[in-house]
Amino acid sequence: MSAREALIAELREHALVIGDVVLTSGRRASYYIDAKRAILLPAGFAALAELLAAQARDWGATAVGGMTMGADAPACAALAGGAECKAFFVRKDVKEHGLSRRIEGPPLLLSDRCMVVEDVVSTGGSTIAAIEALRAEGHTICGVVTILDRLMGGREAIEAATDAPYSVLTTIDDVYPDRPR
Repeated sequence: MSAREALIAELREHALVIGDVVLTSGRRASYYIDAKRAILLPAGFAALAELLAAQARDWGATAVGGMTMGADAPACAALAGGAECKAFFVRKDVKEHGLSRRIEGPPLLLSDRCMVVEDVVSTGGSTIAAIEALRAEGHTICGVVTILDRLMGGREAIEAATDAPYSVLTTIDDVYPDRPR
């Protein structure tokens, strides 16, 4: 079984939740993908690590991360998979104490090539916020990767917000093909 096939199997078994939910965007949905339920288990994490480390190598990424919570596990998975880069997390707001940083982790250099990662993309808002925070500090985005795209317009919004490539590891069609439309 390939890493992608293993990731899809783990998402189907552990991340798919059927029921009425409100998404980050405020939209309502009849199902939810809680990717962390799958990727924070050994098999899901291992599959994700392999896929993200390979993508980081392909794009020449020197840093991997994104908006905190959605990017935390994927960024760490890339490191665990052997990506030769640093991980970072973008806060929603500048931290009011300590070092007063919005981007946490080892300091990013202006020469770093940032691969933005996200667990699940619906409208793309969180991913775009991370891209904007990185660009505001002068950082280059070499690509954007999402574990699962819900096919709700996020891809188009992210592609409009950056000239970097956008890669999807899985879509809702892979994980829940028989969902109500």
